[in-house]
Amino acid sequence: MAHGSDIAFTDAVKQVQENYGVRAYNEQVIANRAWGTEITEELSKFIALRDSFYLGTASADGQPYIQHRGGARGFLKVIDPTTLAFADYPGNKQFISAGNLSENPRAFIFLIDYETRQRIKMWGRARFVDDDPDLLDAVESAGTTNRAVEFKVETWDVNCPQNIAQRFSEETVTRVVEKLTQRVAELEAQLAAASG
Repeated sequence: MAHGSDIAFTDAVKQVQENYGVRAYNEQVIANRAWGTEITEELSKFIALRDSFYLGTASADGQPYIQHRGGARGFLKVIDPTTLAFADYPGNKQFISAGNLSENPRAFIFLIDYETRQRIKMWGRARFVDDDPDLLDAVESAGTTNRAVEFKVETWDVNCPQNIAQRFSEETVTRVVEKLTQRVAELEAQLAAASG
């Protein structure tokens, strides 16, 4: 029976791992970690907090393309245990991802949380959808959209936090600074009362 990891670890990848002496290590990693094929509740919560991700596609002849997608937290929607979708709003009008997906449905989503240094890799198949009113309604969040991208999850994996530079959102920094400002004001008031 095929394992979810077989999508990422193709025969060519396994051969390179063998050449570098790390194939046994990777087999142990596979044995000790489940590569998901469905979106779990925990993964769904992680996705709901993201305000951006990267979408990878390739043309029929394998020319790769990575595109940043961003929006309000939760703009990437979990539709069902194996389906994600997001609204396709007008961007730079190059349509590279759309062209790639029209001839090669294989796609990749890379989600990263810089604050917690966690990243999720998702392999699947994607397509642009403009004829499904229910799906378009489900992804609507920032105005009218006439098109969505549907991503069918084939497998996903949690990647290690190594080498992820920790970064914080403006929202997080503002919240911390407000607490510190409030505490400084309290201490200044106590100091003034004690010395007055």
